[in-house]
Amino acid sequence: MRTLSYQFQHSATKYYLGESLYQLGNYADPSRTVLVVDENVDKHHGMKLQGWRKLVIPDGEENKSEEVLEQIIDGLIELEADRKTMLVGIGGGMTTDLTGYAASIYMRGMRVGFVPTTLLAQVDASIGGKNGINHGKHKNMLGTTRQPEFILFDYSLPLTMPDEEWHNGFAEIIKYACILDASLFTYLEENRDKAMQKDPAVLEYLVERSVELKTKVVLEDEFEQSSRRWLNFGHTLGHAVEKIENIAHGKAVAIGMVAAAKISEKLSTLPVEQTNRLIRLINDYQLPVTLTSNKEEMYDIFKLDKKREKDAINFVLLEQVGSAHTKAVPLATLKQLLEEL
Repeated sequence: MRTLSYQFQHSATKYYLGESLYQLGNYADPSRTVLVVDENVDKHHGMKLQGWRKLVIPDGEENKSEEVLEQIIDGLIELEADRKTMLVGIGGGMTTDLTGYAASIYMRGMRVGFVPTTLLAQVDASIGGKNGINHGKHKNMLGTTRQPEFILFDYSLPLTMPDEEWHNGFAEIIKYACILDASLFTYLEENRDKAMQKDPAVLEYLVERSVELKTKVVLEDEFEQSSRRWLNFGHTLGHAVEKIENIAHGKAVAIGMVAAAKISEKLSTLPVEQTNRLIRLINDYQLPVTLTSNKEEMYDIFKLDKKREKDAINFVLLEQVGSAHTKAVPLATLKQLLEEL
């Protein structure tokens, strides 16, 4: 187990890399803590959490909602939680997002920690302090930026996921490789079979490298004024696909990355052979690559994307594998490019 400490603008966060969920009591006092646990985690790992006060919430992106947020708040009131109580979210990205948001607003702020249990949550969703819920058709429309006190990474937890969820997590790892680290892209190509077989050493490397890359970007630009926008590669279109098709986040981001790469061929310097290389890698990790959603519906969603400024969207483009930049693309141009995909 390794402990890393990072100082963000308003608070510090500790990462416990390779720690066990059984050791949670070393980092949170059971008598002063409330756990937020999704129903699947409670089913598979509830026996590890005996003696803790917990609120069990329904699983699924559709439950990242005001209704479930109210359930958490009502539960905290019933348990007489105060501002010194710690809230710990144990689950996938939906759970950590909801938990972080509830902790941000309950009594104007309470302590919070995360134990991400899915690959996607370990490499992305739990890191960086973005918390929130969906509103109507719009993903993460309501939220805050607030760092947790700690994140506990138990590498055994994602190993219990179904294969489809395992594949889902690789979309965000591929994203980091595309925008920040060409050598990680090559590693993913060369270690595909081991990764698909859930090799523990490969998992450890991929999680820790992803954590390192995302944290570096967040430290440089915590409130998304410049380089942190790169982390949205594939997400502007991907979030629209996710909502329309009601598919997993990783699948939608994979489709969004391919679309963004094709747009990068026209608006940036990305060679077509690198787009094809990305398509092969996404296919290798058993994620979809083809955009089939209704284009008008997609446009109606992404024109209200949080990255929009007036009549343009700050769209993430690839220059080459491992290098990205953000460009303000007029909505009219993006709509035309979308029609051509």
